[in-house]
Order: sequence, then structure tokens, then C-alpha cells
Amino acid sequence: MTTLISHWIDGQAHPGTPERVGDVTNPATGRVTGQVAFAGPDEIEAAVASAKKASLDWGRTSVSARAQVVFRFRELLNSRKDELARIITSEHGKVHSDALGEVARGQEVVEFACGIPHLLKGGNSPQVSTGVDVKSIRQPLGVVGIISPFNFPAMVPMWFFPVAIAAGNAVVLKPSEKDPSAANWMAALWREAGLPDGVFTVLHGDKVAVDGLLDHPDVASISFVGSTPIAEYVYERASRAGKRVQALGGAKNHMVVLPDADLDLAADAAVSAGYGSAGERCMAISVVVAVGDTGDELVAKIAERTGTLVIGDGADAPQDIGADMGPLVTKVHRDKVASYVDAGAAEGATLVVDGRAVDAKGEADGFWLGPTLFDHVTPEMSIYTDEIFGPVLSVVRAETYAEALDLINANKYGNGTAIFTSNGGAARAFETDVQVGMIGVNVPIPVPMAYYSFGGWKASLFGDTHAHGAEGVHFFTRGKVVTTRWPDPATAGGLELAFPKNS
Repeated sequence: MTTLISHWIDGQAHPGTPERVGDVTNPATGRVTGQVAFAGPDEIEAAVASAKKASLDWGRTSVSARAQVVFRFRELLNSRKDELARIITSEHGKVHSDALGEVARGQEVVEFACGIPHLLKGGNSPQVSTGVDVKSIRQPLGVVGIISPFNFPAMVPMWFFPVAIAAGNAVVLKPSEKDPSAANWMAALWREAGLPDGVFTVLHGDKVAVDGLLDHPDVASISFVGSTPIAEYVYERASRAGKRVQALGGAKNHMVVLPDADLDLAADAAVSAGYGSAGERCMAISVVVAVGDTGDELVAKIAERTGTLVIGDGADAPQDIGADMGPLVTKVHRDKVASYVDAGAAEGATLVVDGRAVDAKGEADGFWLGPTLFDHVTPEMSIYTDEIFGPVLSVVRAETYAEALDLINANKYGNGTAIFTSNGGAARAFETDVQVGMIGVNVPIPVPMAYYSFGGWKASLFGDTHAHGAEGVHFFTRGKVVTTRWPDPATAGGLELAFPKNS
């Protein structure tokens, strides 16, 4: 009998409607391990109503008291992070060390949110006019919705909810139905940390749940991470409903390798950033741009390193098989990625390493696809134009730095990019000229620290506000400006119909 993964509403498990469920599988075995409840109108209404009620008291709770709850959550998370990592591996498939890394990066945002008393400080201008003072304050929105993807079931929600909760909001999280258990685990941890019931709600489901949050009049904002077509849909629908929206979309991250780069360092980086988490990262490197005469040697070095990777069940690493890369998240997704390998070969790219023939250290029914390397890829090929979201690395040749730069800037995505060089001038020019939101210099996955913002440009972001950092605090609060005068009763009075002026 499979486990039912329930909603979490008003501080407890809420089973939902028995007829509306979806299967959850272990990607390394292909076996169904649970069923997740899918929300309908009743569950959506219950979730938002509970959050709305809780938000009123939580928003009035002192900022110091809120910070103490966040800090207790941080301590509990740190002491039990291995438990959360194992849940992630069992439903997503990434190896245990990678899951631990995901938790650690999410924890950085929790730690950032512990400083919310400082982050919520307003401004004050005394005596802007005779006897008149002005101050600015920031207040919570109320109920905020978070819709997160399968590839980071812990880290991506943690980009948003620590700041939202610390700022005084109540959160309704709709995690991916592919790996939902991490969200419930974190909900229970929040309760243990002392968070009042209703301030953190988990609503599972499909498009019905998503649209319910996008349309509900009591949900003030939506934070979303996923593919570009869905991000655009979320942005348009939620904006029409009057919500503020940050919708982070897809990516096609390029890594430029200049002729003066350390090619061993670049090859290590390309393999790590291209195949880590089976390429199921929005910040994965999927295109390597080899500039000048670097191509042949760089491709050979990448292929050599790719051959050393162990593909297998991430739950066993590192004690037994020492897997470097696990399976893809579902059979459907594995087959879709494999179809891109077929297409790349058919379109004329050179298939250097074929991941379809992987010898995985795991059960035969696991969703395996090994690292795949293409060379001589051109911009019109589908393996270049589309976000594959799998372990497929494409090498494009460019004659010059300018040609490589033009290639990136012409791409519809602008999430992350990297340049490998020993030339400081070239790196500095790249930082200025490239039309991408996050840039690495000799760093292949330039995910910012929590006190900086995370977000891309162009079709990688819909909305004006990035995740976490100061922009996250701004997104989850609204500004007020208060103008005050305490007049002297002996001298006050008199009518004045002219527009007020400073004096």
C-alpha cells in the first residue's frame, strides 16, 4: 500500500479528495512510492482562508519575535538536513551529496531572513517643513503564493518563504507533484520551530491548484519558478488578477572558453555544471562556446572526464557505488531528453558521448540517461534552441570573443552565463556587455549568495523583481509614507485651500 502525501493546512495534514491523486515515483527504481493529493476548489479555499486568518496576527507579531522563529527553524534545519536530503533523493533522484548541497544553499536564505529586523528598517526625515516629520515603513502583503518546480524541491521554495514569513506574511506553497514530500517535511519543521498554524501551508496538486492561487482574490503575490511558457502564463494570469508577480523562467546557459583559459579547469567546470543533478538545473551549463582554436582539445578533455562519471542510485552514494549522477525525475522526462539526443544526431551535430547507452549502477527500470556530449552544434539545431533540462552538453565553435558574445546576446534566454579566461580585461568587458542576469568569471554556476538577488533577463524572468536578497524583502512588503505634524494648539488653525508647500 502506497503512502498518501496530504496537504498541510492550518498546521496539520489534510487528506483532500480521495479521487484526486497523482503517483510519486522513485526515479532510481521506477517504482511508485506514494500518492500525492491533488487540490480542488474546497482545498484551495480552505488553504487560503487559513493563511489569511493567520496572516493577520502574524503580521502584527513583533519583528523580533518573528526573527526568533526563523532562527529556530534554521537550527532545526541544520541539525536534520541529512533527513531532508534523503527525502529529496528518493523522489527527485539527485545523488545524496547534491541534495545536501541544495539544502545548504536554501539554508543561506533562511540565515539571511534571520536579519529581518535590520532589513525592514524604514527611513525618517525630521523637520521636512516647519513642525512636519516624514517617515517610511514597510508592511507585509498578507497571503503570498509560491509555485515551485521539481528540480529543487527544498532550495527553490527557500528562495522565497524565509523572507516572506520573516516579513510577516503567510505562505501557501504549491510544490511540484513529482517530488512533494520535502514541502510537508519543511511544514512540520516550521511548526516545531514555533510558527503559528496557518502561516505556512502546503497545497499539492496540478493546474487546478496553480490556477486557484493565481485567481484567488486573497492571494496578494505569486512567486514562480519553472519553464518559460508557464512562467509567462503565470505572470499574465496573476497580473490580470491584480497580484504582484515574480515568475522565473527557463534558461540556455552558455559558458565561453577563451584561448587563454586553463582548459583543464574549463573542462572540469563544463562537466560539473553540465551533468550535475542530471542537468536538471536552471543554472546548468548546456552550451560551451569554444573560441578560436580551443575546440578540439577542450572537447577531448570534456569527453575524457565524462567517461569517469558513475551513473547510479543517488541514495547509495557515497557509501557503496559512489554515484556522481542519478536518474532523471520521470520516465516521460527521460524519454523527452533522449528524443533530443536523437534529434541532435539527425540534424548533423557530432555525437561525441552518447548517454542513451549508459551502464547505470541501479535497477533496470530506473529513469537512466547518461551524460551526452555534442560537438559542432549550430544555432538552428533543436539541441541549441530548446531548454532540454537534462544531461546534454552542446559545444559551439566561435572564431572570436565578439562572435561568442553575439551568440549569447541573440539567445532568447538570459538566466546565467560564464566566461573562462586569464584575461582580466576580457572578463571585465564580458561583465558589462553580456545581456544576462547572473555572470560567472571562471565560475560555471554563478548562483548568488542569499544577500544578492537571483534572477535572469529576457525570457528567463517575467516581472521586475528577482528572488531573495534586498529585492526579495521589497517584493514581500509594501511601502507606506507617513507625514506627521503635532501643532501647537495655541497657534494652530485657519483655513488654507492652496496646495500644501514646504516652509
